[in-house]
Amino acid sequence: MAQQERGIRTRRAALEAAAALFAERGYEACTISEILARAGVTKGALYFHFDSKESLARGVLEEQVSLEGVAPQASKLQEWVDVGMALAHRLPQEPLLRAGARLATDPHMQKLASTGPWATWSEVSANLLSEAKARGEVLPHVEPTATARFVISAWTGVLLVSQVTTALEDLEEQISVLFRHILPALATPAILVQLDTSPDRGARVVAEGRRLAAEATAVPAG
Repeated sequence: MAQQERGIRTRRAALEAAAALFAERGYEACTISEILARAGVTKGALYFHFDSKESLARGVLEEQVSLEGVAPQASKLQEWVDVGMALAHRLPQEPLLRAGARLATDPHMQKLASTGPWATWSEVSANLLSEAKARGEVLPHVEPTATARFVISAWTGVLLVSQVTTALEDLEEQISVLFRHILPALATPAILVQLDTSPDRGARVVAEGRRLAAEATAVPAG
């Protein structure tokens, strides 16, 4: 068990070191030697988990799709909004997510990214929109798959502009603006007035999700 735990820690350390460097300098500028030095692991330990820099990048991209902190909601359209707002809250704070976003928009990573986070996020988003439509929360003309792809593209555009202009400081505010502009074209009037798209929605969603997760794993006293 101790050996397994060491392996998990080593893999995580390598991923986080690679992510930090990818986020700071981009994929092409980083070397395996720099990743080893940042992670504090041996070359043998690194290559046990990742056989190349590309393999590390793939691991970082896989971490990009995460629903951590997003609890189910009575409204599936609110849950769909929450996924986008929670990611906007987490991304500036978490190197793995920042690196994944940078890699996913790096032309050198097109082959990996096209079959990685974009496809998975599109599927997650389309599924939530389909559930919302089945419940009568979404207008009849809305096509979930096409809408999911469009909104993810728009979300990414907001991310890139926020990165360049404010180093992601205004990401939550700008994603809130994005949803406020998009939702009137998607939501039924009765649902639209109930939706929470406040800039601090992501922070509240993540805090509540983590509280529920902690309660679920807590060991009862006595």
